[in-house]
Amino acid sequence: MDLASIIGLVLCIILVIFGIVFDASAGIVFSNLNSFVDIPSVLITFGGSFSCILASYTINGFLEGLKSFRLVLKSSEINVPDIITKIIELSNVARKEGLLSLEEAAGDIDDPFLQKGILLVVDGTDPELVRAIMETELVSVEGRHKDKIGFWENLGAMGPAWGMIGTLIGLINMLKALDDPSAIGPAMAVALLTTLYGSMLANWICAPVASKLKDKNASEMMVKEIEIEGLLSIQAGENPRVIEEKLKSFLAPADRGGSGDEDGGEVDG
Repeated sequence: MDLASIIGLVLCIILVIFGIVFDASAGIVFSNLNSFVDIPSVLITFGGSFSCILASYTINGFLEGLKSFRLVLKSSEINVPDIITKIIELSNVARKEGLLSLEEAAGDIDDPFLQKGILLVVDGTDPELVRAIMETELVSVEGRHKDKIGFWENLGAMGPAWGMIGTLIGLINMLKALDDPSAIGPAMAVALLTTLYGSMLANWICAPVASKLKDKNASEMMVKEIEIEGLLSIQAGENPRVIEEKLKSFLAPADRGGSGDEDGGEVDG
């Protein structure tokens, strides 16, 4: 589980609830929560936002967008130094036993992208074609990721918009009922709460989810670029030490220690 995402989302709602129930003169007053629950406001803001997004996507696209929320709660399993170490190990195997020996090693790799690249190299595919195939898949994966990110960004934009629609509805109803003081309060509640709900949908849920998905996408794209460069370097017969230094250049200086063998891989001799 991604503790940062869970803790952040939970803390947000706790702080909002605390702001609602805390009264400087009376202390904690949980009855204040009742004033912030309004079914018409919920239907207008959340119902309208999700309905518009549904109209913008196919049914499958809409459901896949909702399911992508689970990715935010999952901890990242990407360990870039370990991946670099694995590529250096493959380069040592290829250097000692030849490229064909990588076919057996590919069976022990869980990453389908890296496994596919190894098999292309083993089959003797032209390096430029290997790069083209791998980069095409990389672009395709990134496109699917951007669809999920766009889903939450669009939903985040709909929240405040439908909050404003609810505000206008509440104000219109309030103006129509100026001669009935008892009707002014409920109409004003709808007007204000829809704005609140819309802002919370956008800033409590959608913005953090979109940001986390962007971060995960960037990490995965970097890993795939490292794998492409590593495979092409192995195919070109480059020294494992050179390959390691090339792949480490993708990392921040503080993260470059600990990948590869302590002596930098096998050297000529």
